[in-house]
Amino acid sequence: MGRASTKKNKNIYQLRREELELTRDKASELLVSLPPERIEKIESEKTLPHPDEVMIMAEGYKMPSLCNYFCANQCPIGMKYVPEVKTKALSQIVLEMVASLNAMEKQQEKLIEITVDGTISGDEIKDFIHIQEELERISVAVEALQLWSEQMLTNGLIDKEAYEDYKGRRKQR
Repeated sequence: MGRASTKKNKNIYQLRREELELTRDKASELLVSLPPERIEKIESEKTLPHPDEVMIMAEGYKMPSLCNYFCANQCPIGMKYVPEVKTKALSQIVLEMVASLNAMEKQQEKLIEITVDGTISGDEIKDFIHIQEELERISVAVEALQLWSEQMLTNGLIDKEAYEDYKGRRKQR
């Protein structure tokens, strides 16, 4: 068995592996296509993981949020366009979403007024940016709900077969 790491600033990949009480060798067996040497390079930040490696770790470590972390913090495109979503309780996600939806409902007329002419004038910018920020909060809440669902499916707390069967039937419509 390997020795425990004493490194202070461990990255999310190493923290998760250690939470699962896996050595790099055991993790490599679990992750199949990632040799221990590659895991070490990722954990020591000598190299960034490739997207496919993150997906393998997310599945093997049963932590879907690794994908969002990678996109928001390590992928150059994602760093520009993907917000980092923090794992939260379902009740908090729903309350944040409802609050943002209510705030947007109040802003609908203002958004129409601002955008009806196809341009954003100088006196409309402040309101437009405020509306954009509220829409971003809604987007993050939706992503948090999706991440929560994925984690519950991974943990077996949502019936995966029923969930996928129903989603499949909805796509066929």
